Amino acid sequence: MVAIGLKLYTLTARSAGAEALPRPPRPAGRLIWLHVPEGLPGRGMAELARRIRDEDGHPVLMTAAEGASLPDGVIHQPAPPDSPAALRAFLDHWRPDALVMSGGEIRPALIHEAGLRKLPLMLVEAEAPHLPPGREGWYPGLMRRALAALGEVSAVNEAAARALRKAGATVRVSGRMEEPSAALPYNEAEREALARQLATRPVWLAAHLPEAEEAAVIEAHRACLRLAHRLLLIVVPQDPARATALAETVERDEGWITARRVLEEEPEADVEMFIADAAEMGLWYRLAPITFLGGSLAGHGCIADPMEAAALGSSLIHGPRPGGHGATFGRLGAARATRSVASAADLAEAVAELLSPDRAARLAQAAWGVASDGVEATERALAAIRRMLGEE
Repeated sequence: MVAIGLKLYTLTARSAGAEALPRPPRPAGRLIWLHVPEGLPGRGMAELARRIRDEDGHPVLMTAAEGASLPDGVIHQPAPPDSPAALRAFLDHWRPDALVMSGGEIRPALIHEAGLRKLPLMLVEAEAPHLPPGREGWYPGLMRRALAALGEVSAVNEAAARALRKAGATVRVSGRMEEPSAALPYNEAEREALARQLATRPVWLAAHLPEAEEAAVIEAHRACLRLAHRLLLIVVPQDPARATALAETVERDEGWITARRVLEEEPEADVEMFIADAAEMGLWYRLAPITFLGGSLAGHGCIADPMEAAALGSSLIHGPRPGGHGATFGRLGAARATRSVASAADLAEAVAELLSPDRAARLAQAAWGVASDGVEATERALAAIRRMLGEE
């Protein structure tokens, strides 16, 4: 018998109907369905998908936002609406053998339909529970029944666990799952040669620098040169076409000597600004112990994934505009793994502070810890999936 809360909830979705989207064929074998709610990055789920594919050999279906970065071979589909007709059509086609959901969005109709089909399901990286956007309301007992039907619930932290327990879930804290390695490739021979050339010179990097932030970075570098006259600034412009104009500006207005990687020039001892390009970001992150994340101060939002610099041991400076990396900055901020600035003067102060190798190393170590954590949570999720499939 369907509870009154679920009946009322289902009424709000009747207009959604069943999807009529063309779908690729279901692959052979035991199919694992991973669901990432709209608005969540899903990096941990992407890594879980890769490991399921590589280690267990099962095909993986992932429902996530359009444009989500998924491993090769993972089937990407939009999530069906949380309504009976759409869910039945989706489940009839894909016939998953296990379902893993993430985040705090609870889909009662999906959980009910999974129960009818005896589809094992679990919730990972769980946050404070809530209904899908636009479906909020008071439905007697709905959330409690839905959470009670979940096979396993793993919360991101104790605060989320308390909220989930209050709503009726049996939960344990596992933290966030590991994410795909953000470490960019680089040429080790090039790194060694440049490291020898730079020797003990202090270096900082302005990564993916938009034109709107050039003045702030120039001002900060000017101030820091008074403290460390051998300081080298590596700039990777967001727009490679800005390289010539940027070099001409600082040579004319600041009297600095510049060198450009594209012209095969070297960062000689008298060069104050070295203009590089984004094709070798892994090399620049590896060489520079300090990175300012372009776009985060006066641009339209941070351009590069902060974890790319963190994974290669560079300490992070950023402005107040996270762009599409808000969740990542939240994690880094909670670990005190970044230095936040709001102006050119703040940027100069932050760079000057991090010229101390000990301070830069502490910040970089904290960021690296965030970039590399989550292995245990992923192992637990894999073990739970194997138990659901009767493989462990």
